[in-house]
Amino acid sequence: MVRERPPARHPRLGRIQDLGDNLSQAFRLIQAPPDSHDCRPARRLTTDSDAVGEDLLKLVLTVVELLRQLIERQALRRVDAGDLTDEQEEELGATLLALHDSLADLCAEHGYTLEDLNLDLGPLGPLLPPHD
Repeated sequence: MVRERPPARHPRLGRIQDLGDNLSQAFRLIQAPPDSHDCRPARRLTTDSDAVGEDLLKLVLTVVELLRQLIERQALRRVDAGDLTDEQEEELGATLLALHDSLADLCAEHGYTLEDLNLDLGPLGPLLPPHD
């Protein structure tokens, strides 16, 4: 009896397939067991292109705000540690203020406030700390 060899896979495609298989297996393992009393059909999302575009814009603005806050905290740590010259502190402060203003302007242009960008992560709480 002659054994057939499986078709050769591209090395990169094989790694992606393995990743997908592992992700699929992990997802199956964490799913809750089916509840025999709950026979409702799955909820379907109805979206239009405008809603998807606005949600994507809000998500991008949220990520930018998160990065801005992280950079600001790191800058404050460096200032407190004395790692920066007076000129560097001035330039960093002006840059962070300009970034904050630009982000606030973009939010206002699309009908959001900076507080609207805060995602509720359920039991973990809000993504962003409250604004002072």
